[in-house]
Amino acid sequence: MSSRPDELDGDSTAWFASAAEFIGRYAESRFGDQWCVSADHSVRLHAGNTTLPSQLVLNAPAGQNSVIQLRAGHSLLDYRAKDFPKADKLTMVGGLRAMTIEQALIRVPESFYRTYARDAQIVLAAMRDADELVRQLLDGGHSVVAGRLAGAMRACGRDDLADNIVGVMRSAGYAFTEVNPFSDPLTELRATRGESPYVTRVRLMWAQMREEVIDSFPAEPGLPVDEGAYLAAVQDTYVRDAYNSLSIEGYHVTNALIERVASGNWDPEQNEADLQSKDAMAARGYFLARQKVEESIRKILAGENAGRVVAQDHRVWYRELFGPSVDAKLLKPSDLAGYRSHQVFIRNAVHVPPPKEAVRDMMPALFEFLEAEPNAAARAVLGHFIFVFTHPYMDGNGRIGRFLMNAMLASGGYPWTVIEVTRRPEYMEALNAASTDGDIGPFAKFVASSLRDEMKRAAGAV
Repeated sequence: MSSRPDELDGDSTAWFASAAEFIGRYAESRFGDQWCVSADHSVRLHAGNTTLPSQLVLNAPAGQNSVIQLRAGHSLLDYRAKDFPKADKLTMVGGLRAMTIEQALIRVPESFYRTYARDAQIVLAAMRDADELVRQLLDGGHSVVAGRLAGAMRACGRDDLADNIVGVMRSAGYAFTEVNPFSDPLTELRATRGESPYVTRVRLMWAQMREEVIDSFPAEPGLPVDEGAYLAAVQDTYVRDAYNSLSIEGYHVTNALIERVASGNWDPEQNEADLQSKDAMAARGYFLARQKVEESIRKILAGENAGRVVAQDHRVWYRELFGPSVDAKLLKPSDLAGYRSHQVFIRNAVHVPPPKEAVRDMMPALFEFLEAEPNAAARAVLGHFIFVFTHPYMDGNGRIGRFLMNAMLASGGYPWTVIEVTRRPEYMEALNAASTDGDIGPFAKFVASSLRDEMKRAAGAV
């Protein structure tokens, strides 16, 4: 596996960047085209779930039922499959050979709907029709599975598909009981037919996570009466904020460098260190972007919809963040053109951001949710989380995610909140829990505690 020269022993980024390709090549070298991932993982892939399970099961007629240890705590089980799907029941998804969605849904056990309820709901909500599914149910005589699938679809609000399954199977002479395999009531999902599974995932996460976020936060202060005083307090946090935000991303900056850049003493034409230092470039870009964020906050304080403001302005933040690097010819002007055109990976994170094609669907959806969400804490926490979950840019996602968070906090009158570099491990672990496990609790509590620290600081208690 190729990796960056500056990666340290124990870094897992190269593994997550190469895992799907590595597993695919390994499987082909042993089994040719007679292999596929399990039905469970096939459904998760169709649902747009990019998380690699701790143990990936490969189905293959020539499997040995043996476990192969991989990197970063992962393993591979080569399961000897006696009932291997035919070629027309297989497809490539995310670089791996998977079962088609119909074949996978027929094969997953009932427990799948309890363990991976969100993935099951996403897939069932996205199905255009059940024709091929019913065809395969009839061919295999799967009456029990038909009852489970009809119950699952009805629980997901797809009465049309459930009725089709029940009607056709009973017309063919099969008697069965419709059973709902989900253990908990599902979140109501108002998805558009044929919607990207990545957008459906964002929609579900938002609906399922918002109440826990709101419960973690102090009451919303409301827009400040004295906008000038609020903005002055925001500006007073600049040096501390820039130092911590840049340090979280691995830049080596000092308060002196940050203050020099902010005071206008940054001169790449006369000072070669300013021209060549990526740290100086980052500090200058942060200063310019922060000014634009403050302009966005002014609009929000004036009563404009916060989600709409950020939808319009976040591209400006990005251009300002990396403009100095373009001026110094460290980046090409085209690098500022927009959302990423390649796959990206987050250093040492289990979560793999969605493919570039999904970004164009997910970002408009994110801003629609921000615009419609009535609670500022939910806008701040879920906006930050889903922005970095999507990772729309090649670089700068963490900094822009924190800008977005603070713009949303401002929309509720909360103070600008600095994420301290000393708490970076806790911050990253909380984001990872939300991304890979769907657990927003740790991240909501983390942001809320950082906010309370800012409130104490403002009150002179820190």
